[in-house]
Amino acid sequence: MPRLPEIFNRDELPEGKRWVHDYLMQTRKKISNGYAPFLHCPEYVARVAQLGTYIRYESSLPQEAYELLALTTSVERDNPYEAENHARYTAEMGIERATIDAVCNKGRLEDVNENHALYIRCAREMMREHRLSDASFDAARQRLGDCGVIDLIGTIGYYAMLACLHNGMQVRGPA
Repeated sequence: MPRLPEIFNRDELPEGKRWVHDYLMQTRKKISNGYAPFLHCPEYVARVAQLGTYIRYESSLPQEAYELLALTTSVERDNPYEAENHARYTAEMGIERATIDAVCNKGRLEDVNENHALYIRCAREMMREHRLSDASFDAARQRLGDCGVIDLIGTIGYYAMLACLHNGMQVRGPA
């Protein structure tokens, strides 16, 4: 149970802040458990959601990179809400079960294809070492370009922030 009541109904927001509910419905088609307890501070939710819209739908990253970064960061930051969602999404997009298991179990990457392993390594380094090694940065930059490497680092940071929010508020699973 989250620490604050979840707000799913538009009418529970102050009249001047109902646009935040509308924005979430427009961009996500629902009010998820991941946002519902935070609607007590609608302006904050709006800013987080707008960044999330860019990261999820508009960044330069390939979809598989985005999903693996989101999953890895969520696992590394012990955020079951996002980890469950992104484990499902990565499976639905056809990423190998062995890769998903390696991420979810914080396992070794020797059997993971190098394209996927780079994204996982980058997220792990940022979460464990709080920085990217030169080798990982250079490999990511070569693969994704200057904007892409910024999108990569920003995606990791975004999911680390969501872990703080979800864990601090005891957000329940995605059911």
